[in-house]
Amino acid sequence: MLNLEAELSKVASVAIAGHIRPDGDCVGSCMGLYLYIKDNFPAVKRLDVFLERIPPSMEFIQGTEAIKHDFLDEAPYELFISLDSGDTGRLGAAAKYLDMAARTVCIDHHISNKGYADENYIVPDASSTSELLYTLFDPEKISVPVAEALYMGIVNDTGAFQYSCCSSKTMEIAGKLMDKGIDFTRIMDETFYQKTYLQQQILGRALLESMMLFDGRCIVSGIRKKDMDFYGVTPADLDGISAQLRNTKGVEVAIFVYETKNQEFKVSMRSNKFVDVSAIASYFGGGGHVRAAGCSMQGSFHDVLNNLTAQIEKQFLRENEQ
Repeated sequence: MLNLEAELSKVASVAIAGHIRPDGDCVGSCMGLYLYIKDNFPAVKRLDVFLERIPPSMEFIQGTEAIKHDFLDEAPYELFISLDSGDTGRLGAAAKYLDMAARTVCIDHHISNKGYADENYIVPDASSTSELLYTLFDPEKISVPVAEALYMGIVNDTGAFQYSCCSSKTMEIAGKLMDKGIDFTRIMDETFYQKTYLQQQILGRALLESMMLFDGRCIVSGIRKKDMDFYGVTPADLDGISAQLRNTKGVEVAIFVYETKNQEFKVSMRSNKFVDVSAIASYFGGGGHVRAAGCSMQGSFHDVLNNLTAQIEKQFLRENEQ
């Protein structure tokens, strides 16, 4: 296991970064580590978090106002810590700080992560990077603000404790974070369940235009760039649509795609029991988890769906052979 205290005790400058389009676990783990270092490692005089703009619902987390959203030419850091990012490409513009740092650490739970830092702590069985951080922290030194950040990360990556990645260990850790006195109901409601009116509208559009394939075992939907512009939504407003599609009764796998520019699409996939969407995403140059993964693809909307469903069909056939 990574000795995080040893890594932090010998440096005076630390940069923390997560993946592009940060979600709850990315924000929770980055801010949880940031606050933990501020509380317990006074020798770290220069400490920065680099993330793209975060959802407004997560700005209640202490310290988020200090996040650096502009990736300027900073002096090299002694230590760079990557959180919740399966590869350097997912770090976006923050990857340059990894390249310049004297030492690098990667903490992640994506099965597609092959390890790209000097020290890699990758546990695919963990529910979230926030859960992993809890195991690396001294529980007695976790403050309420740190607990809030980690709890938010765990809630969002487990789908409020309903996804298969959630284990008894996850629940135990969540309970210990609750014991710190956090407002856990507010965190769950405001960062996972609540959606803006625009998010509800675009979700309704995606559900209305969805299609069922493979005798109802696969559901697909997509949003064109012109429709996103019409509703005034950004990619961040599309989070959770693939998971909602997967909730359709009888569905094993859900595919949601949205157009980023002409002939280019972002793909989000979710599965329930046996389809390994990480393998499919990796086949097309992406990655993620066994039950939740994504990638970018080029071609027409129908080309993208045909290529994806061809890989899903292979897994359906293998299942039928067993």
